[in-house]
Formats: sequence, structure tokens, C-alpha cells
Amino acid sequence: MGKFNRYLITAALPYANGPVHIGHLAGCYLPADIYVRYLRSKKADVKFVCGTDEHGVPITIKAMKENVSPQDVVDKYHKIIGDSFAAMGISFDIFARTSAPIHHQTSQDFFLKMYNDGLFEEKESEQFFDPEKEMFLADRYIVGTCPNCGNDKAYGDQCERCGRTLSPDELINPHSALSNAPLVKKKTKHWYMPLQNYEPWLKEYIVDGHKEWKNNVYGQCKSWLDSGLQSRAMTRDSNWGIKVPLPDAEGKVLYVWFDAPIGYISATKELTENWADYWCKDDTKLVHFIGKDNIVFHCIIFPAMLKAHGGFVLPDNVPANEFLNIEGEKVSTSRNWAVWVNDYIEDFPDQQDVLRYVLCATAPETKDNDFTWKDFQDRNNNELVAVFGNFVNRAMVLMHKLCGGKVPSLHEAFIEDTDREMLKEFGLAKEKIENSLENYRFREALAEVIEFSRKGNIYLQQNEPWILASVIENLNNGTWNEKHDKYKGKTEEYLRARIDISLHIALQMTANLAIFSHPFLPFTSRKICHLLKVVDRMLEWDNAGSDKLLSVGYSLRAPELLFKKIEDEQVTAQVQKLHAGLKQAQEAAAAAAPPAEETIPAPAKPEIQYDDFAKLDLRVGTILQAEKVAKADKLLKLLVDIGTEQRTVVSGIAMHFTPEDIIGKQVTLVANLAPRKMRGIESQGMILMAEDNGKLIFVNPAEAVKPGSGVS
Repeated sequence: MGKFNRYLITAALPYANGPVHIGHLAGCYLPADIYVRYLRSKKADVKFVCGTDEHGVPITIKAMKENVSPQDVVDKYHKIIGDSFAAMGISFDIFARTSAPIHHQTSQDFFLKMYNDGLFEEKESEQFFDPEKEMFLADRYIVGTCPNCGNDKAYGDQCERCGRTLSPDELINPHSALSNAPLVKKKTKHWYMPLQNYEPWLKEYIVDGHKEWKNNVYGQCKSWLDSGLQSRAMTRDSNWGIKVPLPDAEGKVLYVWFDAPIGYISATKELTENWADYWCKDDTKLVHFIGKDNIVFHCIIFPAMLKAHGGFVLPDNVPANEFLNIEGEKVSTSRNWAVWVNDYIEDFPDQQDVLRYVLCATAPETKDNDFTWKDFQDRNNNELVAVFGNFVNRAMVLMHKLCGGKVPSLHEAFIEDTDREMLKEFGLAKEKIENSLENYRFREALAEVIEFSRKGNIYLQQNEPWILASVIENLNNGTWNEKHDKYKGKTEEYLRARIDISLHIALQMTANLAIFSHPFLPFTSRKICHLLKVVDRMLEWDNAGSDKLLSVGYSLRAPELLFKKIEDEQVTAQVQKLHAGLKQAQEAAAAAAPPAEETIPAPAKPEIQYDDFAKLDLRVGTILQAEKVAKADKLLKLLVDIGTEQRTVVSGIAMHFTPEDIIGKQVTLVANLAPRKMRGIESQGMILMAEDNGKLIFVNPAEAVKPGSGVS
């Protein structure tokens, strides 16, 4: 276990404005649970904390839409989310909430300590205010016309058509996304944390001190630090949230990303009176499990807060996962393109481990991955049923049929090389699984579990105890089957011993599978323990790799199937349900849309002269490379061949196209547009796009032409 005497494992606080979907599970909650179950099996001192994040603008927006109070919203979803996690076996020591009094007090105390130490900058600025809703608006709730491409539905932080990063001040005719009312500017005062002051320390802590972090985490952190940090407001204007504990802060609350990570501290306080042991002692290992969209908050802002406050341990690792897509498309809660965990539990009762297995086997550990119902079916039927479940069932059935339902003897005198090789695999499998788990490679660890059961099937096939039983029967009744000629001359004692040995080893493998699989498939692991009539104490990691887990002569229960096949009809129903949910969401959005003028094409732009048009250098290019831009879900970085050279172009089309699908496509490029930096990348041109009812289409020639061909 190394230098650490205790472990504090956190999983990102889910936002309490909707249920959780399988992307959430795959992103952080399942890997966190796997790691914690492994640590517990090693008898480590570990606490696993989580809870719902119950503050911020999206909560108030949800409350407005449903015509209820914000507290009603968070109460509803805290229960739904908590029940879903419990049903899936996510074994938190506490599932807290940030609306709890202990969290409010902890967050306010944290803020006051930093305030009294003079660590905040107090600034007054003018911000947009919705006079109809009587509230200041976050950038995402401000809509207007993009000054770059003319999109009249651009947001206050970014235009989703051209990908340009914006501020609300840049929008033409900004208005409220909540009421459609024109906005006014009002002065407001807030407290900012000067993150730039912590830049040298953060570089030492992360860039120099944690090169072992996953590439996606380390790379994103380094990119942020290389781009330079700025002061960030730690308070907001709102009536929902944790009140800023200062006398001149009426109507102001703590920024949700200031109070949310403090939720890990308050949850630990609520869990145990010894909370400080887990947060303030250097021999504690703190690990944050999150999705990639939360990297900056957990790796830069929260560590800077902990350092500024003083007295807290810092994250030792932040093994963030990428995103899980569904049926080839990005998860979208607004479009209802998601597989909701509470729905899965209802549709597949008692099959939680199947989903746990598939989500771990396809986990987006290093890149975005895709969940499909067909793959779900194939992995269940071809791996869980046909390999893992098949091996355990064969071992149990044959033991009852050939050994009287009891663990047979090992018969040392008759052990052969295949047996010795199989027994060596016990320790080798333990070592491989352990190494992968220690290094947060959960897919790899799970693959070793399945490989161990696959080797068990091969071992039984090689030793074929059912054939040996037939040979004994032939010997006893004086008949012979030519198919058994390789056993001619073998004594009944030898044949009986070989049956016992192969099934003894298979049953010891089954017991090891219960231990190996427990972090991943806890429900299945306990089923195996029930069949073997052993207590949960056998699941301790020290027992893994042993070939003496079951005593000779011990009676075992009758076999039961661990898994059942998923039928085509079930898969078809789920795909139909997914598309039906999407259609329902689209119809609801259309019904709630503003009157028809919203869909009228944008008015023609002012007339220009030919000389104005002639200034444009439009060229046909071919996309050679495409990749997503870090920290920008909507941007793709393209390498475009325009004949005389290859240009780097950053384009806001990532929501409409995947990188691999557009390589080789011809596009029209504005080749003489002045370069500009987007997310630290210099973009050398602009791709022309047409928009049809929200769908983007490349403007390209009807026939393929040479890269660099002019457009006139």
C-alpha cells in the first residue's frame, strides 16, 4: 500500500437537476467504486464520499421551468440519483448534499479563512441583468447575434455555429434566454481569487510533480498553465446558494465551483468525527474520480484553494475519464439522447453487473468511446455467459455429477504439468489484476478476470473429466469406445484421480474468480460465494491467488446460472426507446419554441460592392487531419491542404461532425482571413458552412477538384 496509511476517494458531485445516465457511471462512479472495493478488500483504511451538487444557475432554471422551488428540485433528484447509485452497487460511505447545513457552514468558514488572510481581490464591474426575472445572468443564459458569423442564436460564452469564444459584451442585441427580455447593465461587486498568483506553485505541483497522471489530465492542466491563469470570481449574484458570509454581500452567494469541491470535506465531516485524519494528515492518499469536463476545477482551482487555505492534503491523483457516446452520438440530456440508470434498472432487473461489466470493458479511459446496445448484447452473451458464467457453471455441474456435490481431493501423486501450469496462473492473474488496479487501468484489470475464466474453460476442455467418467464406466461394464483410445491402459484409480484433480482446481479457480471479480461485479461475486457456501471474508485480497480456498470434502450448493442471454428483441426495444425519447424531446422543444419569426431566415446583410467581394480569397481545400480541441467540446482542429500549403484551421463544428468522418472531405476556405488564436491555437482561415434547420453542411464543389482551386 506504499507510504499511505489511509485513503480518501471522491467521486464528482452529480448535479441535482436530473437523473444520472450511463455516461456518468462510466465516467467516474464505476471506476471509483471498483478502486474502493479493491482497497477495502486489502483492508485499507478508506472513505468513499460523494453527494449531490445542489446550487448554481441550472437548478434555478429547472425550478422556473417546473414552477417549483429550487429546494423541491434538489430534493427530488437527490433521491432519484442516490437510489440509482445504490441499485448499481456504487458503495459510497456517504452520499451527502451541498444544501445541508454542515456544508453551508464548512464552505463559509473556508471562504472567511481566505478572506481574512487577504487572499481575495474585491472588484466592481457591470454585468448583464434580466429586469423581468430580476436576476443577473450567467454567460450561457445570454443570447444574441454573433459578430463573427451573424448567427442570431449565439450564447454569451460561445457561438456554436462558428466556434468563436465570446463574451456577452461582444453579442449584438443581447437578450435573456429565460425571458427574451432586453438586458440592462448593473454594477455589482464580487470577490475574485487571483489564480495567477498560484501559477508557479501549480506548475511545480502538477507539471513537475505529477508526470504520472493520465495523459489527458496532465496535458489539459499543462495547457491551462501554459496559457496563463487569470483572476476568477468566487462569488455570484443569486438568491439560491451559500450566502457570502460578509456584511456587505446581500444577494450574493459562493460560486458553485467554489462550494462544490468543499462538499467533499463537508461530506467527510458528516461521515466521521475523525474527518481531519483524512484531509489534514500527509499520509492520506486523496484521489478524485471525475469526467474530463471537470479536470480544471479538480486539478487547478480546488488545489489552489486548498493551498491558499492551508492545512489540507492535495490530490495525489485525478484519473479522469473521457466521454461515453451512445449509438455513435454524444449524450445530450436536453435531447433525451441518454440511457438513464433508473430506466435500465427497471428494464433489466437483477442485471446490474451486466451494465457494470460492459461500461468497464468499454470505459473511455484514454479517449471517447461508444456504447451500443448491440455491443451490450454481444459482451453479455459472448463473454459473461459463454466464458465467465460457462466456466463456473461447468465446474459446479460436473462437481455435483462426478464428485457427489463435494470438493474432491487433489491427489498429489497424479498431478501433471497442465495442472501445475494452471495453479501458477492463480498467482500470475492476481499480480496482473492488482498492478492494473493500482494504476487505474480498470479495463485491463477486468480483461484479466475474463482471461482467467477463459483459461479455466480451456483447462477443463483439455482434461475432459466427463470423458474420463465415461471411460471408467466402459471399464466397469467391459465395453470400449474407440474415441477413448488415448486412455487405454489407464487404471481406474488414475482416471478417478484425474477427474478429482481437474475439478478441484476448477473449483479453486471459481473461488478465486469470486475475489477477482468482486470490485467489478459485486452481485455476481456474492452469488458465487453463496454457491460455494463461503462467507464474504473470503473476498479479502490476501486470499486471492490461493489454491486452498475450499476444503476437500466440503459440500457445495446446487449450480445456478450467473448470467442469462440478452435476446434480440430486448436490444431492439432499447434502441427504439432511445429514438422515441429523442423524438419526444424534439417535439417538446418545437412546441415550446417562440413564434414562427424565430425560424424565419436571417435578414439579408447590407449590400456590398463587387470590389468588397473581390477581396475574398476563396479556395477549395481537402481536410487531411482532424482532431478535437482540448477543453472545447465544440471545436475541431483541422489540417487543410490548399495546394500550395497546408493550413491549420479551428472550426466550431465538433457538435456536428466526428473527426474521423470528415478526413478527405473537400471544403471551401476563406484563405486570406487574418489569423486569430482560438484556445491557444492559431487558426489560419475559416471554413464556409451552410445551415439547414440547425444542421451544418460543408460548402464544397459538386465534383472533386484540385486542392487550392479558386472559387469565383
